Amino acid sequence: QVQLVESGGGLVQPGGSLRLSCVASGTIFSPNRMAWSRQGPGKEREFVADITSAGSTNYADSVKGRFTISRDNAKNTMYLQMSNLKPEDTAVYYCYYVRLGVLSNGYWGQGTQVTVSS
Repeated sequence: QVQLVESGGGLVQPGGSLRLSCVASGTIFSPNRMAWSRQGPGKEREFVADITSAGSTNYADSVKGRFTISRDNAKNTMYLQMSNLKPEDTAVYYCYYVRLGVLSNGYWGQGTQVTVSS
């Protein structure tokens, strides 16, 4: 079992920045992939960015150049640095973990709310 706890959400003005964190606990295997997804009001959940335990990253086109995903494997923690935030970035942001290399269930966190508004 893996538990994921997100933090760092809040209210920010357009153009502002926030950093989200996701701490994983429990039985953490490597290699693995961790990711951020988000679900805006009235929208389906969408992929934001992911990062493997080796450091390989991918981003949704909508956040490229504005968001940076990173992780500290020693702390089992993943981050999402968000800059130049836009109202359309308003969403609940969810953390995800899955073990790589074997057939395995993924795990989701409970989410943290990010609201971009003036």
